[in-house]
Amino acid sequence: MPTERLSMRRIWDVLRLKHAQGLSERAIATSLGLGKGTVGAYLGRARKAGLGWPLPEALSDDDLELLLFPAAPSVPDPQRPVPDWALVDRELRRPGVARALLWEEYRAAHPLGFGYAWLSNR
Repeated sequence: MPTERLSMRRIWDVLRLKHAQGLSERAIATSLGLGKGTVGAYLGRARKAGLGWPLPEALSDDDLELLLFPAAPSVPDPQRPVPDWALVDRELRRPGVARALLWEEYRAAHPLGFGYAWLSNR
């Protein structure tokens, strides 16, 4: 279920505890009062962004946020409309609704639309 983003301070703490302290995801989650899945998701975003440790000194909170949460690509082709993310979020909160089901409905309406991997990484 989608949740609010952590503050940048907490994200820095997750990265520091993982890389500088060598803690496991479970230990980080316990230490910061987060879910293990949340910790794993942020560490995955950092890996995907190619971030190592220590982070560059000149890296600001805004820079880190852009690396971890890149803007969605612009879509000039009307055959590939971007899903209504507010609707996706609401639907995912309903019992029994999975991201795969929403993607199948999206692709049924837009056969040339984005693939599942594109949708699942948002």
